[in-house]
Amino acid sequence: MSITVETRPFGKTSAGDDIILYNLKNSKGMEAAVINLGAILAMLKVPAPNGEIADVVLGFDNGDAYNDNGSVFGAVVGPHANRIGGAAFVLDGVEYQLAQNDNANNLHSDYKKGYQNCLWNAEIVKDGVCFSLEDTDGNMGFPGNKKMQITYTLDEENGLTLHYHGSSDKRTLFNPTNHSYFNLEGHGFGKIADHTLWLKADHYTPVVAGAIPTGEIAPVKGTPMDFTTEKPMGKEINADMEQLKLTGGYDHNFVITGADGTLQHIATAKAPVSGRVMKVYTTLPGVQFYAGNFIGEQAGKDGVVYNKRYGFCLETQYYPDSIHHENFPSCVFGEGRDYDSVTVYRFE
Repeated sequence: MSITVETRPFGKTSAGDDIILYNLKNSKGMEAAVINLGAILAMLKVPAPNGEIADVVLGFDNGDAYNDNGSVFGAVVGPHANRIGGAAFVLDGVEYQLAQNDNANNLHSDYKKGYQNCLWNAEIVKDGVCFSLEDTDGNMGFPGNKKMQITYTLDEENGLTLHYHGSSDKRTLFNPTNHSYFNLEGHGFGKIADHTLWLKADHYTPVVAGAIPTGEIAPVKGTPMDFTTEKPMGKEINADMEQLKLTGGYDHNFVITGADGTLQHIATAKAPVSGRVMKVYTTLPGVQFYAGNFIGEQAGKDGVVYNKRYGFCLETQYYPDSIHHENFPSCVFGEGRDYDSVTVYRFE
């Protein structure tokens, strides 16, 4: 059996352009629907051990609703996901100013112009879809004429692979990620507190107010940040720990132990009721575990009303604010050093 890819209209952008949905399906009943607006993963249907299929990502029923996607459900965020302190950085002696859209800091590049809100070009490829866009020098404050691609492919082992590639004619920052919110019981189930999580992370990057890293790489052992042994996501989320209070729960970058640029298993999440298991693999050095602390009450798919902690994110990435910390892996690319990464969400 080969992977099928079907297309259908899915609404209009706020500018009146057509939003197209691409539905990938394998022979095991798994389906992944992606759209050209924001290269968004809009639907992910996954079987449980008993064969019951559920859509396990939060989102909306039609493309029009994604024009106002404040929670960034399912989107590819770029060129730089997560935070940059002071909404500015210096590269090769030049200071670049970014949007101050998260108090004094920058979050997810730009709320209006970021890749999560762009209409991408789409091409059907073997077993999937390749989305691409071009971004001009100085747009959103970032240097370089940039080209970005993300290719989604589905396989017969219930794995969804995200392959990112970026190039630039100037040195610039590339740190894209996918911002899907998962609920492995099904997107309309409710809170994810009882989901269990294991992370291949002996360390994390502590933050100050505003969720900007201090530059420290701190051990998780003996703290609520320790997921090296599987435990429920909600078990210690309200612990008396300053780090959790600063971010309203888990919203931290975890340092992947032994990251060396090769694809490796870095996380496992499990749903206790349905028994669905998601394993995450990546070539990247970090992963942001976000427990959905600030999902506002809103209408989602199938008439479901979403709320706080109804989904969790595992955003593979370079560490937040790495441009300001020499001890963090560098996300500076361009001028012959292309950005390239792979992340896989595999369901068992």
